Amino acid sequence: MSDSTDERTPTPYVESPIIMATVRIITPFVFTFGLFVMFHGADSSGGGFQGGVIVGTIVLMLGMAFGIETTRNWVGPKLPVGLVGSGVLAFILIGTGPVLLGGSFLEYHAYEIHHASKYGIELVELAIGLIVSGIVTGLFFVIASGMEDNGGETA
Repeated sequence: MSDSTDERTPTPYVESPIIMATVRIITPFVFTFGLFVMFHGADSSGGGFQGGVIVGTIVLMLGMAFGIETTRNWVGPKLPVGLVGSGVLAFILIGTGPVLLGGSFLEYHAYEIHHASKYGIELVELAIGLIVSGIVTGLFFVIASGMEDNGGETA
């Protein structure tokens, strides 16, 4: 045996065709359930935060099934930032729209459409879901990158 095999860093990823096939099958169902929870929050329990976490776990499942680096390369750094940015922008637009129409912030009745409150709440829940799923995805990649060993020194 050579010393080079002892110096390799072990990787936690182990390719499993069973896990890969299972993730491929259940991913659309998890995504659909996450959207259901987001939109269900307008009428009863559930909402953007819970649905956003469920949608964000899709990336975690992909990372566990196909490898974190592979998933990080596939998702890219722009997706989490784009999700958070578009969610914040949507929330601001939905909230300030009534102000521009003479109402208060998030006063959906100012839109003067049928069921304005219901649609407004659903859009806000979707915006919150985008923000949370982007944050969950970004946190997963940050935590998965780990910390470098500085010989006990902190950066």
